[in-house]
Amino acid sequence: MQNHSNRPMSLRQMVALALFVAIGVVLSPLLRVEGYAPMQHFINVVVSVFMGPWYSLLCAVLIGLIRMMTMSIPPLALTGAIFGAFLSGFLYERVHHKFWAAWLGEVLGTGLIGSIASYPVMKFLLGRGEITFFFYTPSFTVASMMGAGIAVFFLIALQRNHLLDRMRFELNARR
Repeated sequence: MQNHSNRPMSLRQMVALALFVAIGVVLSPLLRVEGYAPMQHFINVVVSVFMGPWYSLLCAVLIGLIRMMTMSIPPLALTGAIFGAFLSGFLYERVHHKFWAAWLGEVLGTGLIGSIASYPVMKFLLGRGEITFFFYTPSFTVASMMGAGIAVFFLIALQRNHLLDRMRFELNARR
Protein backbone atom coordinates (compact mmCIF):
# COMPACT_ATOMS: atom_id res chain seq x y z
CA MET A 1 0.00 0.00 0.00
CA GLN A 2 1.35 3.42 -0.95
CA ASN A 3 0.77 6.69 0.90
CA HIS A 4 0.34 10.13 -0.65
CA SER A 5 4.06 10.57 -1.34
CA ASN A 6 4.47 7.18 -3.07
CA ARG A 7 6.39 5.70 -0.16
CA PRO A 8 5.31 2.38 1.29
CA MET A 9 2.94 2.61 4.26
CA SER A 10 5.02 2.48 7.42
CA LEU A 11 4.34 0.05 10.22
CA ARG A 12 3.29 2.99 12.38
CA GLN A 13 0.74 4.08 9.81
CA MET A 14 -0.62 0.55 9.50
CA VAL A 15 -0.95 0.24 13.26
CA ALA A 16 -2.59 3.67 13.52
CA LEU A 17 -5.02 2.79 10.73
CA ALA A 18 -5.86 -0.52 12.43
CA LEU A 19 -6.47 1.32 15.72
CA PHE A 20 -8.75 3.87 14.03
CA VAL A 21 -10.69 1.04 12.38
CA ALA A 22 -11.06 -0.78 15.71
CA ILE A 23 -12.17 2.41 17.48
CA GLY A 24 -14.62 3.13 14.67
CA VAL A 25 -16.16 -0.33 14.87
CA VAL A 26 -16.46 -0.14 18.67
CA LEU A 27 -17.90 3.40 18.68
CA SER A 28 -20.27 2.88 15.73
CA PRO A 29 -23.19 1.45 17.75
CA LEU A 30 -23.29 4.63 19.88
CA LEU A 31 -26.27 6.78 18.86
CA ARG A 32 -26.78 4.56 15.83
CA VAL A 33 -30.05 4.00 14.04
CA GLU A 34 -30.28 3.22 10.33
CA GLY A 35 -28.91 6.16 8.40
CA TYR A 36 -27.60 7.84 11.54
CA ALA A 37 -24.12 6.93 12.77
CA PRO A 38 -22.35 10.08 14.03
CA MET A 39 -19.32 8.28 15.49
CA GLN A 40 -18.35 7.09 11.99
CA HIS A 41 -18.11 10.73 10.97
CA PHE A 42 -16.01 11.51 14.04
CA ILE A 43 -13.49 8.88 12.96
CA ASN A 44 -13.57 10.08 9.33
CA VAL A 45 -12.58 13.62 10.27
CA VAL A 46 -9.92 12.56 12.78
CA VAL A 47 -8.29 10.19 10.29
CA SER A 48 -8.52 12.84 7.56
CA VAL A 49 -6.59 15.30 9.71
CA PHE A 50 -4.06 12.78 11.01
CA MET A 51 -3.41 10.80 7.85
CA GLY A 52 -5.09 12.35 4.79
CA PRO A 53 -7.95 11.58 2.40
CA TRP A 54 -6.81 8.20 1.11
CA TYR A 55 -6.26 6.77 4.58
CA SER A 56 -9.59 8.18 5.67
CA LEU A 57 -11.30 6.54 2.71
CA LEU A 58 -9.59 3.21 3.43
CA CYS A 59 -10.54 3.47 7.11
CA ALA A 60 -14.19 4.16 6.23
CA VAL A 61 -14.31 1.21 3.83
CA LEU A 62 -12.79 -1.16 6.39
CA ILE A 63 -15.11 0.01 9.18
CA GLY A 64 -18.11 -0.26 6.86
CA LEU A 65 -17.24 -3.78 5.72
CA ILE A 66 -16.64 -4.98 9.28
CA ARG A 67 -19.92 -3.42 10.46
CA MET A 68 -21.80 -5.00 7.56
CA MET A 69 -20.32 -8.45 8.23
CA THR A 70 -20.56 -8.48 12.03
CA MET A 71 -23.52 -6.23 12.86
CA SER A 72 -25.87 -6.88 9.94
CA ILE A 73 -25.67 -3.22 8.93
CA PRO A 74 -27.01 -2.49 5.42
CA PRO A 75 -24.76 -1.04 2.68
CA LEU A 76 -25.43 2.38 4.20
CA ALA A 77 -22.31 1.63 6.26
CA LEU A 78 -20.35 2.25 3.07
CA THR A 79 -22.45 4.72 1.07
CA GLY A 80 -22.92 6.90 4.15
CA ALA A 81 -19.22 7.05 5.03
CA ILE A 82 -16.87 6.84 2.07
CA PHE A 83 -17.69 10.10 0.29
CA GLY A 84 -17.45 12.20 3.43
CA ALA A 85 -14.27 10.44 4.52
CA PHE A 86 -12.44 11.28 1.32
CA LEU A 87 -13.88 14.77 0.85
CA SER A 88 -13.06 15.64 4.47
CA GLY A 89 -9.38 14.89 3.97
CA PHE A 90 -9.30 16.39 0.51
CA LEU A 91 -10.75 19.75 1.60
CA TYR A 92 -8.63 19.77 4.76
CA GLU A 93 -5.49 19.51 2.64
CA ARG A 94 -6.69 21.99 -0.02
CA VAL A 95 -7.76 24.68 2.47
CA HIS A 96 -4.45 24.91 4.32
CA HIS A 97 -5.25 22.44 7.11
CA LYS A 98 -8.34 24.14 8.53
CA PHE A 99 -10.59 22.02 10.72
CA TRP A 100 -13.71 23.70 9.34
CA ALA A 101 -12.75 22.41 5.87
CA ALA A 102 -12.57 18.84 7.18
CA TRP A 103 -15.97 19.35 8.85
CA LEU A 104 -17.47 20.79 5.65
CA GLY A 105 -16.07 17.96 3.52
CA GLU A 106 -17.58 15.37 5.83
CA VAL A 107 -20.99 17.05 5.87
CA LEU A 108 -21.14 17.63 2.10
CA GLY A 109 -19.68 14.23 1.26
CA THR A 110 -22.01 12.36 3.58
CA GLY A 111 -25.06 14.60 3.88
CA LEU A 112 -25.43 15.25 0.19
CA ILE A 113 -23.35 12.87 -1.95
CA GLY A 114 -23.58 9.84 0.36
CA SER A 115 -27.30 10.24 0.98
CA ILE A 116 -28.05 10.47 -2.74
CA ALA A 117 -25.75 7.51 -3.52
CA SER A 118 -27.62 5.49 -0.89
CA TYR A 119 -30.96 5.88 -2.64
CA PRO A 120 -30.38 3.50 -5.59
CA VAL A 121 -28.54 1.02 -3.40
CA MET A 122 -31.34 0.77 -0.88
CA LYS A 123 -34.25 1.11 -3.33
CA PHE A 124 -33.15 -1.15 -6.15
CA LEU A 125 -30.60 -3.53 -4.62
CA LEU A 126 -32.33 -4.07 -1.28
CA GLY A 127 -35.88 -3.51 -2.51
CA ARG A 128 -36.87 -0.64 -0.23
CA GLY A 129 -39.40 0.78 -2.64
CA GLU A 130 -40.94 3.20 -0.14
CA ILE A 131 -37.94 5.54 0.04
CA THR A 132 -37.51 8.73 -1.96
CA PHE A 133 -34.42 10.27 -3.60
CA PHE A 134 -33.56 12.46 -0.59
CA PHE A 135 -34.81 10.01 2.05
CA TYR A 136 -31.45 9.72 3.83
CA THR A 137 -30.35 13.35 3.43
CA PRO A 138 -31.76 14.70 6.73
CA SER A 139 -30.39 11.89 8.91
CA PHE A 140 -27.03 11.70 7.11
CA THR A 141 -26.63 15.48 7.33
CA VAL A 142 -27.47 15.68 11.04
CA ALA A 143 -25.31 12.67 11.92
CA SER A 144 -22.34 13.96 9.94
CA MET A 145 -22.67 17.45 11.44
CA MET A 146 -22.69 15.95 14.94
CA GLY A 147 -19.84 13.49 14.46
CA ALA A 148 -17.66 15.92 12.52
CA GLY A 149 -18.38 18.62 15.10
CA ILE A 150 -17.27 16.36 17.95
CA ALA A 151 -14.12 15.58 15.94
CA VAL A 152 -13.35 19.28 15.50
CA PHE A 153 -13.65 19.89 19.26
CA PHE A 154 -11.42 16.86 19.88
CA LEU A 155 -8.81 18.10 17.38
CA ILE A 156 -8.88 21.63 18.83
CA ALA A 157 -8.24 20.15 22.28
CA LEU A 158 -5.28 18.18 20.92
CA GLN A 159 -3.96 21.29 19.20
CA ARG A 160 -4.27 23.43 22.35
CA ASN A 161 -2.34 20.84 24.31
CA HIS A 162 0.35 20.74 21.60
CA LEU A 163 -0.36 17.10 20.86
CA LEU A 164 -1.80 17.26 17.34
CA ASP A 165 1.38 18.20 15.49
CA ARG A 166 3.42 15.75 17.54
CA MET A 167 0.99 12.90 16.82
CA ARG A 168 0.89 13.75 13.10
CA PHE A 169 4.69 13.88 13.04
CA GLU A 170 4.92 10.50 14.76
CA LEU A 171 2.63 9.03 12.12
CA ASN A 172 4.87 10.50 9.44
CA ALA A 173 1.78 12.15 8.02
CA ARG A 174 3.05 15.68 8.43
CA ARG A 175 2.00 17.86 5.50
